[in-house]
Amino acid sequence: MEPIDSRSDARSHFIPASPAQVFAAMQDPDRVARWWGPAGFTNTIHRYDFEPGGSWLLTMHGPDGTDYPNESRFTRIVPDQLFEIEHLHVPHFVLTLELRPQDQGTQVQWRQTFDSVADYQRLAEFVAGANAQNLQRLAAEVARVVVG
Repeated sequence: MEPIDSRSDARSHFIPASPAQVFAAMQDPDRVARWWGPAGFTNTIHRYDFEPGGSWLLTMHGPDGTDYPNESRFTRIVPDQLFEIEHLHVPHFVLTLELRPQDQGTQVQWRQTFDSVADYQRLAEFVAGANAQNLQRLAAEVARVVVG
């Protein structure tokens, strides 16, 4: 198998909130619907069984009106520490979000790992921007509740 670093988009984002506050935005499907995906996308969540082995079915709605059905499975969940899914549609990938406590907040480590270098390279430019936007949207959702 090809090295994980050569087939992954990895990034880090600081959120000025506790790991519990960040995790709360990951476990509540109504909140996930507000922050999931790149800027301009909205979501309809059809199923969100937030437990290892649980199913996550959603439709992402692009800013141009295109619908993108998605199916994932929760593979690992550790409250206030880890959120991991396996995206079952093409392109197949595993997405891991680790929450690391820091002074005054949480460092979110995001890693999206594809099956092969070729799969990753086909999408690398899009994925880099989309994942950065996704983390910004997560931070905004956390701030909305923490401040609000």
